[in-house]
Amino acid sequence: MNKNTIIGLIAIGAIMFGFSWYQSKEYQEQQKKKMEAAQQEQLAFQQALDSLATLDSLPSVPDSADLTTITITTEPVQTPAAEAAAVPAVKLPFKDPLLNRSYRSLTDTASFHTISNDLVEIVFTSRGAQPYTVRLNKYNAYNPKNPKKPNELYLMKEGESEYNLSFELAPDVAASNLTLDTKDFVFEVIETSSNHVVMKLPFENGYIQQKYWLDDNDYMLRNELSVVGLNKLVTDSTDHYNTDWTLIIPRLEKGYDNEKRYSKIDYYVSGKEPEEIAEGKNQSKKVGGFKWFAFQQQFFSAIMTPDKSFTSGKLAAKYYGEKAYSTDGRLMYCTADLNSSLDPAADTLTAECDFYFGPNDYKTLKGYDRHYERIIPLGGWMVSWFNRWVIIPVFDFLGKFISNYGIIILLLTLLIKLIISPLTIKSYKSSAKMQALRPEIQKINEKYPKQDDAMKKQQAMMNLYQKAGVSPMGGCLPLLLQMPILFAMFRFFPASIELRQQGFLWADDLSTYDAIVEFNFPLLGNHISLFALLMSLSMFLYSKMNSAQNDGGMPGMKFMSLYLMPIMMFFICNSLPSALSYYYLLSNIITMGMTWYIRKYVVTEEKVRAEMARAASKPRKKSKWQLRLEEAQRMQEQMAKERQKKNRR
Repeated sequence: MNKNTIIGLIAIGAIMFGFSWYQSKEYQEQQKKKMEAAQQEQLAFQQALDSLATLDSLPSVPDSADLTTITITTEPVQTPAAEAAAVPAVKLPFKDPLLNRSYRSLTDTASFHTISNDLVEIVFTSRGAQPYTVRLNKYNAYNPKNPKKPNELYLMKEGESEYNLSFELAPDVAASNLTLDTKDFVFEVIETSSNHVVMKLPFENGYIQQKYWLDDNDYMLRNELSVVGLNKLVTDSTDHYNTDWTLIIPRLEKGYDNEKRYSKIDYYVSGKEPEEIAEGKNQSKKVGGFKWFAFQQQFFSAIMTPDKSFTSGKLAAKYYGEKAYSTDGRLMYCTADLNSSLDPAADTLTAECDFYFGPNDYKTLKGYDRHYERIIPLGGWMVSWFNRWVIIPVFDFLGKFISNYGIIILLLTLLIKLIISPLTIKSYKSSAKMQALRPEIQKINEKYPKQDDAMKKQQAMMNLYQKAGVSPMGGCLPLLLQMPILFAMFRFFPASIELRQQGFLWADDLSTYDAIVEFNFPLLGNHISLFALLMSLSMFLYSKMNSAQNDGGMPGMKFMSLYLMPIMMFFICNSLPSALSYYYLLSNIITMGMTWYIRKYVVTEEKVRAEMARAASKPRKKSKWQLRLEEAQRMQEQMAKERQKKNRR
């Protein structure tokens, strides 16, 4: 490599790092300005609410009143301070127009009721007849204050969810076509047990009832909504009711960047692949006619599936900054504004709905036969296919007999290398043959130095390759066939919940980075991963091992493979799951061992030359490509002769 090449590569590297640093600073400034603007908007909204002189409210009713004969009205009623104080305070996550509302109730108190099974525990509040907290019994959440003592895993925390049904009221029920919001009322609990709860909101000539229940050994919460006297409640023109669900997804994992990167909202339209929004950035989207949607954290999800598809809806997600993530334990603010059809002439509305609160485990999600498993980010169609039908079944099979996932990854790596070893040997044979033909190739290049002789040189090369039994692409194709495996691993490990909080060697959790040094490093982050460092070192050693075979290669390419690629991979993998870096480390070490063995015992120079000699002695038919090349060469020679004749005239 000459001096100018080295200076050029260093300059390119400096520009890349400088641009990355500049973009990072610009992004941080933009996010800061957006946050300040959002805070100002929320403050202005709250001031506007506070400035209202009166609010539409509903009268409070003594406990002894007959709730079955109450007529809903919208006349302003002044609630005494003492009576207002009797209503339990509702813990709100933060001042936001979607949650910061004035609560109105037909009764003074709300109660809480718990249902559970071995997998999940759900606490309900009678205010709005909605889930209040959801705890997964078999999982723990990362504890930043004491990582060795994990917290209980709450997918839904106190006061950080609101589930509301909204109906447009008929004129004789409420003036000005106002709406009835179930979140504003305390329901009457009429039946409860360890696995189900039934709550009712009576009104004149009818009622709204919510029934929830859990089956044994199931993450699915079943729900049945019943509205009796519907035609007396809603307007004649009402053809739908609204469902609004707001949920704050809490922090559950160790690393902010990785958890944010794999947390999103998914929705499914029948007959299509599930689609995604957000994916680490604030985003909202209006969607028509979808079957279900999921508020998805990296390893856990809250999925809502009605018995009939939503007619339309708007889904949105906002991500908390890293400071709120570390101090308040909040990751993502999710909202769903949904429309479902109804018949206003019907006396009764019955709608069933399922809520999945559980892990993003491929086998568990696939068991519901609703395409839930497709929310797990396993890559594009080819990579995803390989993960679903090869990697996951093998990984699950090994997991039945081995509890240490570090050992499982080792065995998986050995198995993959064993399966692709024929391709590897073929690649080495092709490279060795090309190395042996290098003197002959050099002679052909010297024989045809002119650009006008390019066709002749190509023909001579093809004859040489055919005589020696060499394919120019023989060394590349096996490597290309291995690329889907590399990408599959890149997708599989960050999405594998089996690795979550599973330790190996010095790594406490294979699903996130293993920090041996924690300090703010420019362009790198706040830590150094030992597995990522060892992986990049193994890449350097493997490139060094192969450099002797590529002495005739381009100096720039040699520098890139020997130095630049290991450095780039270290920067990429430093914040990714340690299981991924560990797999690449094992893969490089095993490949180095295979390379040494193949070169020493399988693909020796003597064997390669003997194989080439045997190939040269056999008669070979010309390939279609060679025939076309010869025809093109004849046409080129004919055209050259005709040009010479014209020039003579």
